[in-house]
Amino acid sequence: MTPTTSDPGSDLMRRFVPASPFVALAGIELVELDDGHAELRLPYRDEVATMGTVVHGGAIATLVDTAAMAAAWAGADVPDELRGATVALTVTYLAPADGQDVTAVATVLRRGRRLTTVRVDASTPDGTAVASGLVTYQLG
Repeated sequence: MTPTTSDPGSDLMRRFVPASPFVALAGIELVELDDGHAELRLPYRDEVATMGTVVHGGAIATLVDTAAMAAAWAGADVPDELRGATVALTVTYLAPADGQDVTAVATVLRRGRRLTTVRVDASTPDGTAVASGLVTYQLG
């Protein structure tokens, strides 16, 4: 699916995600972006494995955090001071991702003046839920 929403926050994320050096190093790809919603994928490769072919928990946490950031900005009013930060990140690991891509679907639960709460569900292509995240992200 392709990104569909056109607003300043979504446009910013369409530029930021592929341009971020760390996101590029992790290999994370933007799949879909709509108001308060983002889908990102971490393609499996040997560099994201911890042991054998199991995807490292830190790589999954990075995916969760990045997906939450993208969802928080998508549809948001862009503040005068263009900055943001993860305030809180909780990741619950549910099952290993063994030699498979991981996709994170992030949905805004609540958008305040500066703080946005985002739920993120990460799974493999075969439907295995590998992690669930709750992220608080600050805009501006």
